[in-house]
Amino acid sequence: MAIWGLVAEATVGLGERKHTEAHVLTHVEGTREEALAVLEQRARTHLPEHPRNPRRRRLLRTADGFLLVVDGTWQSHATRFSVAELLEDSDRPLPPARDEREPGSGTEPGPGARQSPPEPTPETAPEAAPGEPRDEDGVPLRPSWLGRPDLP
Repeated sequence: MAIWGLVAEATVGLGERKHTEAHVLTHVEGTREEALAVLEQRARTHLPEHPRNPRRRRLLRTADGFLLVVDGTWQSHATRFSVAELLEDSDRPLPPARDEREPGSGTEPGPGARQSPPEPTPETAPEAAPGEPRDEDGVPLRPSWLGRPDLP
């Protein structure tokens, strides 16, 4: 089942500092039509920060979502709502790794199989002169650079 991101894009700022910001409102798992239905409900109930005194509000359907135009005393403010299929998310936790081999088949997993990352190797304690005092973790109490004549 596909995962759809519901995105709202709005113009923020004033004057030369105006720019468009996009925010993912939520994710919907299901069909595109189900995601559009949730998005429409969000667009209908959305109350933008600007304009403070709205005079007219129009909600328009577009090919991939909705466009909300709110006319104020001096300017119109628009918020675009769109639905997009989620293809990748760097913050999403990876599913647990599965062994894709059948038990007893003797075949290796395919090239698309996800492999778990290698285990990190423990860092070794810095080298110290024999007989130099160390703490309980094995780290020298006196740094190796201390007392070097070639350093300022």
